[in-house]
Amino acid sequence: MGIYEAIGGAPALAAAVEIFYARVLADPELEGYFEGVDLERLKAHQRSFLAAAIGGSEIYAGRQMKEAHAPLGIRQKHFDRVVGHLVDTLTELSVPADIIGEIGSKLIPLQVQIVTSAA
Repeated sequence: MGIYEAIGGAPALAAAVEIFYARVLADPELEGYFEGVDLERLKAHQRSFLAAAIGGSEIYAGRQMKEAHAPLGIRQKHFDRVVGHLVDTLTELSVPADIIGEIGSKLIPLQVQIVTSAA
């Protein structure tokens, strides 16, 4: 069984994306990155991206990570906060630690395409 199926497929992923964005948007250090953003569209892209990244049948058709994130000037500390919110979300949804680690191993390499400032 792949990661996608192990976490519960599309319904679990949809729940995770909702909880994740609620956490991120409630974070005063991150909320500014989302001003003026169509959140429903962003959530749809996130569901598609994550499904493709963790073995779902979705094909991610959004922009490349670097292209999408470069204009935002994302700092390392903010990337780390987002990762923390994702881990907390998955933990809240009772995803086992080993599966969270597997998901991280798929996503952490994207850091070099997302972070544009070390500070």
